[in-house]
Amino acid sequence: MATSEPEGRFAVRRQVHEDRVVVWLQGEIDLMVADRLLSELHAAVEQSPEIEVDLAEVTFLDSTGIRALLNAHAAALRLGHRIYVTNASGIVMQVLEVTGVDSLLTADPRDRRPQGR
Repeated sequence: MATSEPEGRFAVRRQVHEDRVVVWLQGEIDLMVADRLLSELHAAVEQSPEIEVDLAEVTFLDSTGIRALLNAHAAALRLGHRIYVTNASGIVMQVLEVTGVDSLLTADPRDRRPQGR
């Protein structure tokens, strides 16, 4: 398991499972942590054909966080991999809905077929 220490208001933990990598995010995702988030997501995309990004403990998500998610999604597609978010709620879910990212990156976790295949 790869773990990153909290950076103020943000923490990320990545764990490899048999069928996917799960990236747990916690706290506020903004310009201050967007590069770190993107780096973690790209590492996950390289590790597994399926990446679940758990947003249950994310309390804030701005456009730089959305851009990091979309960038990781594009990288996953280039490799024939799949990335999706789970457990978004409240303001985080509203941001995903308003930007249209919810329909692109949310998926039924029981559906394990990679996108683009």
